Amino acid sequence: MPVRSAGLLIHRLYDTGPEVLLVHPGGPFWARKDEGAWSIPKGLIEAGEDELSAAIREAREELGLEIQGAFAPLGEYRQPGGKIVVVWSVEAELDVAKVRSSEFQLEWPPRSGRFQNFPEVDRAEWFSTAEAEIKILKGQVAMLADLAKQLGRGR
Repeated sequence: MPVRSAGLLIHRLYDTGPEVLLVHPGGPFWARKDEGAWSIPKGLIEAGEDELSAAIREAREELGLEIQGAFAPLGEYRQPGGKIVVVWSVEAELDVAKVRSSEFQLEWPPRSGRFQNFPEVDRAEWFSTAEAEIKILKGQVAMLADLAKQLGRGR
């Protein structure tokens, strides 16, 4: 059975169209990557955990902010590596300057015996859906199209 993750596609609406909140992964592997590197806030579902609860928890861990609003199921998306991501959309206004991610520990440089802490997310930004299509991981592009349909702005 494939690994399952849960996430939130957080958006806000303007006259010019929706903007989506994407996060850039922290750590040395992603430091110099931009286009095709951003993601929605998401993570693994813990044993016995409800999928929506997992999505809300992961967003809170990655953003350091509580997400509230009307959560609408968006879909399930198989990623290139086989993982399934279950996604909800939610309209919310967040100040990206207040984002404070949890951290993970990694041996860096590799095989050095030295461990360093890195943020799960090193930054979050609002993007128009056109910009987001360039920034987001390839396996998550379909989420943006489904959000447009859900908002009645299908392409």
